[in-house]
Amino acid sequence: MLRLLEKLPPGRALEFLHKIVDGICGRAYPRYQDYGSIWSLSEWMEVLEETMTYLKAVVGKTISDEEAAQQINELNSNYQEAITKCLKGRKEEIRSALVEKVNAISSAQLQDFDWQLKLALSSDKIAMLQMPLLNLDLNVRENGEIKPISIEMNKEELQNLINALEAANKVVLQLK
Repeated sequence: MLRLLEKLPPGRALEFLHKIVDGICGRAYPRYQDYGSIWSLSEWMEVLEETMTYLKAVVGKTISDEEAAQQINELNSNYQEAITKCLKGRKEEIRSALVEKVNAISSAQLQDFDWQLKLALSSDKIAMLQMPLLNLDLNVRENGEIKPISIEMNKEELQNLINALEAANKVVLQLK
C-alpha cells in the first residue's frame, strides 16, 4: 500500500499530501499535469485512491498514531515522516470534511414527536372493524425550519417501523 508514493521526489511528498487533503476537504485535488512525469495515468489513479483511502481511514476510524505509522512502515522514512506530519497538522480538517460529507446525506433532524393510539370501530365498507391505529406526529427541523409530519399506521406497519428502527440502532451501535 502507498508504495507508488516513493516514486515522488521526497521534497515534493508533503506538498502532494497537502493537495490530497485539500481535495478531501472540498478544494482542488492535485492535477495529473503536475505529476504526469512521475506516474503513468493508471499509477496516478492508484496513488490518489490509496492515499485518500489511507488518510480517510486513519482519521475516520480514529486510528492511533502508532497504528497509522505501522500501516506505512514499508515506506522510506522520508515518506513516513511526511505522511505523519501532514496527518498531525490537518487531522481536524479532514475529520470536519468527513463529518460534513456524512451530514450532507440528510440535513433533517427530529426535534419532537407525539403519538396517539386509536381504535377504528367501523369504516364506510365494513360495519364492524375494531382495528387499532397509531397516529405518529413528528416535528422535523430541516434547513432551520420545523415541518410537522403526521403518519397513521396499522399494527403491521408499526411493527415494520419498529424493526427498521431497531436495525438502524444496531448499525449505529456498531459504528461507535
